[in-house]
Amino acid sequence: MNTKRFLIGAVVGCVCFFLAGYLVYGNLLAEFMKNNHGDATNVDRPMDQFVWWALIAGNLLFGALVSYVLNKGNANSMSQGMMTAGTIGLLMSATIDLITYATTNVSNLNGVFVDIAVMTVLASITGAVVAWSMHYFARPVAKTAS
Repeated sequence: MNTKRFLIGAVVGCVCFFLAGYLVYGNLLAEFMKNNHGDATNVDRPMDQFVWWALIAGNLLFGALVSYVLNKGNANSMSQGMMTAGTIGLLMSATIDLITYATTNVSNLNGVFVDIAVMTVLASITGAVVAWSMHYFARPVAKTAS
């Protein structure tokens, strides 16, 4: 595996997933997600009480997962990155959301299905950006004649 491509992809994936998550979950769907909790109370932390190290570590690990899989699969295009990471996002979020729904009162079924769809889209976008960045930033620099 190309270590430089992996590290670039992991960092770019972290930044992309973090920013896209903030835009979608923190802004566009904030009210929807609040209205689709289960019976659990005090589930969401206010932003001033976020555990930032854990949020950043989670995003970095997702970026690393996408980068690792794209590296191993030799994804060389944005479309390959999007399809591969979208599949990861779909399978991962469906697994976590459905098990969480089955065992807790954190979300209702509407919230579960919307979260699966949103995570699939965010993962797809992240995969496309990671594939592009690994190709663009890790390509060999052409030598110029002096």
